[in-house]
Amino acid sequence: MGIFGGLFGKSEDFPPLPDDSYAQSRIDEVRAELASLTSQTNDRLEIVPSEHAAYVFIGKPPKTFGLAWIHDGKVSNLAALAEEKRLNPIKRERIDDALREAYRGCQDSERFTLSVDGETLVVTPSPELEKAVHRIIEESFA
Repeated sequence: MGIFGGLFGKSEDFPPLPDDSYAQSRIDEVRAELASLTSQTNDRLEIVPSEHAAYVFIGKPPKTFGLAWIHDGKVSNLAALAEEKRLNPIKRERIDDALREAYRGCQDSERFTLSVDGETLVVTPSPELEKAVHRIIEESFA
């Protein structure tokens, strides 16, 4: 961590994602969708590879963030799904709180960097976080 890292947050100086990792193989399957997502936002992207989908935290979790996921060749996002399902603001806040708590519970997980179309993304290959996010989405929209 640099001299200002302690004052302004953790450094994003993570090692590169190993080419032969399970996380890399999962990301390779959704690379085109990730490239599309990176072209649509200037925010920080943190990918949680999954057997079900690739979850993408957009922004600065756990404080301010959005959530998207890549599945079946398409990108979905929490905000659009909440609007489609007409969730009231209280239920939406509960979902955000549950996601914050899941993220905080895995903040010590190992993280890596990955370049997609010239953009540096953070990769968090955490089975615990993947399962928690999947469960939260499933239970919230069942």
